[in-house]
Amino acid sequence: MDVGQARSRHGLRVGVLGYGYWGSKHARVLSGLAGVREVVFIEANTKIRNALSGTLKGDRTFANLEQALPHVDAVVVATPPNSHAELAIQTIQHGKHVLVEKPLATSVVEATALLAQAERSQAVLMVGHTFLYNPAVRELRRRLAGGEFGDIRYVHSARLNLGLYRPDVDVIWDLVPHDISILNFLLQARPTSVSAWGESLAFGWVNDLAQVRLEYTDPRVIAFAHVSWLDPRKTRKVTVVGSEKMAVYDDLAEERLRIYDCGLGGIDEPPSPDRPMTYRYGDIVAPHIRGDEPLAVQDQHFVHCALTGERPDTDGRTGLTVVAVLEAIETAIRECRRVPVAYPDVVPYARPLTEATS
Repeated sequence: MDVGQARSRHGLRVGVLGYGYWGSKHARVLSGLAGVREVVFIEANTKIRNALSGTLKGDRTFANLEQALPHVDAVVVATPPNSHAELAIQTIQHGKHVLVEKPLATSVVEATALLAQAERSQAVLMVGHTFLYNPAVRELRRRLAGGEFGDIRYVHSARLNLGLYRPDVDVIWDLVPHDISILNFLLQARPTSVSAWGESLAFGWVNDLAQVRLEYTDPRVIAFAHVSWLDPRKTRKVTVVGSEKMAVYDDLAEERLRIYDCGLGGIDEPPSPDRPMTYRYGDIVAPHIRGDEPLAVQDQHFVHCALTGERPDTDGRTGLTVVAVLEAIETAIRECRRVPVAYPDVVPYARPLTEATS
């Protein structure tokens, strides 16, 4: 029996690196997943590490990644973004599979190096774009792919809240990765150029409010993302406006997806007093959406890919694309201009991943 077969039979040992906001969520989810034999905690803070001993599904804790690597088969990197690439590369170099929380890296150079190392090591590299595993987002994508909405006029995403301020990233690198990944997934495309402005309103040292305009050429769609740490209401909403139907995905609502059978009429020529614009109003449908927790769906997918060697739905190329757009947004804000997105030529995956490597 080879190592991959043994691992499939006995389950995966997964290390959670960093026990902060996302690390604690991953630990909770992984401890209840099929295919996970043990959850190992990797946390530099001694007080937190001592409190974790004997909790959840595993009771082993380590102070750093180097100590933990001999005892794990895969790692979830949930540390501050500026450490993502370095820690993920170290993990992959030791033949371990890795799930990196968003963003994959803080530069295209880092992300490209990470993809190259994953290719050399034949390790599974996955990015934590959790919203792409949300059943409501997937249902909206299914309906868009079926042509139900006609031609897409525009898409608008709003991601607002009061805080949480972070010392390591601004609101763009913290929140906009969600919007980029959702928009790219819904449109099955990537933006060719971006315009943006950002403001540092509360403290003067970090952007806490931003507006982003993303241009897609195939399909030809304009998308907008509004993000803020300075809003009294928590908002997680995406609006899709099509020529035939429209939709609102609201992640905080009881009916997370609503389809509106409405639109414009008489648009073959400009409206006039003799021929005014007409509007079409129809039914509003709230399709049944499964109640699966997106993080659980995502982490189960990671476990499956680590055990089988299958390519993740949100692989390294997905993460690299988002990082490239984020870099272009930073340039657009700094230089006050529309910026083409430069996607690097990365080494393609030369061969399919084999069964989980040791």
